[in-house]
Amino acid sequence: MKILLTGATGYIGKRLLPLLLDQGHEVICCVRDKNRFYFPEKASENIKLIEVDFLNKESLEKIPNDIDAAYYLIHSMSGADNYDQLESISATNFKEKISKTNARQIIYLSGIVNDKSLSKHLSSRKAVEEILKTGKTPTTTLRAGIIVGSGSASFEIIRDLVHKLPVMITPKWLNTRCQPIAIADVLEFLIKALLNPKTYKESFDIGGSDILTYKEMLFQFAEAKKLKRYIFTLPVMTPKLSSYWLYFITSTSFKLASALVSSMKVEVVCSDDRINDLLNVKPMSYHEALQKALLKIDEDAVASSWKDAQISGQFKGSVAYYLKVPKKDCFIDRRKREIINRDLTIAKIWSIGGETGWYYGDWLWSLRGFIDKLFGGVGARRGRTSRHEIHTGDVLDFWRVVYANKKEGKLILYAEMKLPGEAWLEFKIFNNTLYQAATFRPKGILGKLYWYAVLPFHGFIFNGMINELVLE
Repeated sequence: MKILLTGATGYIGKRLLPLLLDQGHEVICCVRDKNRFYFPEKASENIKLIEVDFLNKESLEKIPNDIDAAYYLIHSMSGADNYDQLESISATNFKEKISKTNARQIIYLSGIVNDKSLSKHLSSRKAVEEILKTGKTPTTTLRAGIIVGSGSASFEIIRDLVHKLPVMITPKWLNTRCQPIAIADVLEFLIKALLNPKTYKESFDIGGSDILTYKEMLFQFAEAKKLKRYIFTLPVMTPKLSSYWLYFITSTSFKLASALVSSMKVEVVCSDDRINDLLNVKPMSYHEALQKALLKIDEDAVASSWKDAQISGQFKGSVAYYLKVPKKDCFIDRRKREIINRDLTIAKIWSIGGETGWYYGDWLWSLRGFIDKLFGGVGARRGRTSRHEIHTGDVLDFWRVVYANKKEGKLILYAEMKLPGEAWLEFKIFNNTLYQAATFRPKGILGKLYWYAVLPFHGFIFNGMINELVLE
């Protein structure tokens, strides 16, 4: 079968793609930026990559007409203030295009919308569902609540809170009930619903075997990590204060925190579980989902992370735009060292950031991340998805990978922190020499003043870092 997969570089899409390939399907992957797509070369013969912007009708003409089914996995929990309008436009364009193809089914992953008082985020997902239903192609909607898996936004927020706060003073919405579902079960539902006529023109709630409050989810996570935690709820914490609470404690952006807070006040519990018998799926418990997620992290086998999505930071547009590091009107800190062991130096570069740190002056990097948070930036808590692998589009603390080629020994990072300008950090190995360059393109007088203000720290940080990178 020929399957269209939208959101192929997203959290769900990255995990669904190998499952579709394992079943022998040919997969047409829709992405906004080909540079951000990565998949092992061994499966490339069954993958076709097309660049599509669903806000641009003309770009949808690249979608072939001979597809058998299509997955619609496009969501936006932050970004533009009018994201709900943009999602409606995208869904309408998608629906109209798919109706002109041979597709027999659209599968849409939505959110549980049983409450009459919905957040803007959940209302937007419901609106998309209604738009897709009006098309000629039968639509199957799977509605999920909290998705629990290594790298999922919900899981990472819970992990951050439990790890960092022995005592939590929390908003009252932590007493809201929800029905978390393991990412493995979500994927099983998505696969088993594919081209199953019993699911056509139907909407199903999917959830795990437990109904819990968010507070109970935190306690269970603490128990799984053998940590003692105390949680107290305040009835007077406003949504804005709740958003700031999540923003400063966890790795989430403020806009995403605001969207999550508004959604977490709404109970998301399945209205029925008929799809479990229909597709012969037995969803696991929250405890089992946690154990699987924690095992993946311990094994450094996280397949995808919400942090690598553009919504986690300030990165906008195509990677290609940031790939060519400017030289004109820029301040550049250049350094070079002879290499003793090339393989070891590359291994160190490819492990930089996250738990490994920056090899020198880590407290200064942490301080810069804290300051960035104070000014509304991403901070340094995003870490990295894999401890030893890097791909274009990945996040490294407050940097974004715009180029990564291990054979060349070349890595280029673009800064997503709040800056009066733009910044790049480059590593390149040529012959037996490591070249390191920190480039800053200032915006106006403020940008120039910023550069000179941090200049004394550059000699300390960047000199120490390159020395550590070449040591055996």
